[in-house]
Amino acid sequence: MRLVHGESSLDLVERYLLAQDDLTWQSLKDALNLIGSRCVDDADIFLQYSCAENWEFDEGSIKTGGFSISQGVGVRAVSGEKTAFAYSDSLSKLAVMNAAKTVRIMARTAQTPSKSIGIKAGCAQKGRLYGEANPLFSLSSLQKAALLEQVDRKARAVDPRIVQVMASLSSEWEVVLVARLDGAMVADVRPLVYCSLTVIAEQNGRREVGSAGGGARSGLEYFSEDQLDTYVARATRAALTNLEARSAPAGEMTVVLGPGWPGILLHEAVGHGLEGDFNRKGASVFAGRIGERVAARGVTVWDDGTISGRRGSLNVDDEGNPPQATLLIENGVLKGYMQDAQNARLMKQALTGNGRRQSYAHLPMPRMTNTYMANGDCAPEEVISSIKKGLYAVNFAGGQVDVTSGNFVFSTSEAFWVENGKILYPIKGATLIGNGPQVLQRISMIGNDMRLDAGVGTCGKQGQSVPVGVGQPTLRIEQMTVGGTV
Repeated sequence: MRLVHGESSLDLVERYLLAQDDLTWQSLKDALNLIGSRCVDDADIFLQYSCAENWEFDEGSIKTGGFSISQGVGVRAVSGEKTAFAYSDSLSKLAVMNAAKTVRIMARTAQTPSKSIGIKAGCAQKGRLYGEANPLFSLSSLQKAALLEQVDRKARAVDPRIVQVMASLSSEWEVVLVARLDGAMVADVRPLVYCSLTVIAEQNGRREVGSAGGGARSGLEYFSEDQLDTYVARATRAALTNLEARSAPAGEMTVVLGPGWPGILLHEAVGHGLEGDFNRKGASVFAGRIGERVAARGVTVWDDGTISGRRGSLNVDDEGNPPQATLLIENGVLKGYMQDAQNARLMKQALTGNGRRQSYAHLPMPRMTNTYMANGDCAPEEVISSIKKGLYAVNFAGGQVDVTSGNFVFSTSEAFWVENGKILYPIKGATLIGNGPQVLQRISMIGNDMRLDAGVGTCGKQGQSVPVGVGQPTLRIEQMTVGGTV
């Protein structure tokens, strides 16, 4: 089924979600009225059609390719802290009605039933953050193969020490509809593209790896020649730099984090702790602390799902609510949490449009979109030159965090040793160990070069993965523990 350009979100909903069987707008209304015949706080029906394609390039040729289609419906009823959920991979009237009958059994019967609903169908919101075109058809198969061949050719031409190049190209396209108990029926169409590159450099028998990539809510035309050149430069620079890297020192020291992707530390060590469910349950170190100072002065953190074209952005969240720019920390003071509908209601706080789910087969929960720290007033060169002896971390490979304690561990993939304000040499094997709230308090300098990541983030929580964005300016952190090899 190929997208016809110019179709609106609701046209696409009728074509991909309602036209395959006997499912109609009235069917959705009937199912919600069935759930609402018992007293529930909330209920919704989430319908989804998605298709995805992936190409893998290695050793000078296309090695694998894949195409998949997924579709289904998830039906939810919420009563207080209780949630009933049923889902099916069938987009049919029977599947929706059976799921509605299943979830209504948990509803309270001692109170007044919800009133019968009408239908208020609409598109995502007034101003769309991305287009509706299916990126799978934005380039031909030959053009996709040629794009990956071009990446391979560019990377190998950088330096003869580049001995292996692996590249991938993926596209996704989703049509979703959220039908809610209040009568709202909100549609969205979501494109997503991603290109990644991994290179291996070899010198005197030593091999090192460098990776780069990015993407957006766009078509494959996003990957212009300039964009590919950027990925190639970053990946090859990392691999070639690491060929000269020395073993990382260990101990407590000053650490400077570069702009952009190093914001993943902020995302993991701080962002998850500001999601509503953890705070409602008292599981977060930030629970009950709104209005308190939780970070150094000058630290301001936002979660913003409204940035045009970004990987973490949404026209509507997966509960049919508009995302927004949510101020989490202002000048070091905790201002709020990220909320979905259930947790906002139970905490008596405002919705923030952060209800997200991996698919129709998953429950929504509070999740980040694009989370970043705002600019300070220092030039990045000033921040680096302030280091008497310490670590400058440019890129990260990965990490983990305990939300309850805020403790984290992160591995660097590109880092440098600095003395007396001068970058001396690259180091490898450095691990940053710390506590999120403590790190926030130890930020002593904030650069004016805030940058979002290249569009590579995927966030995991309770077994669900969703695309996200991160960002920050250059930061100086005092007395951070570095695990090294010497």
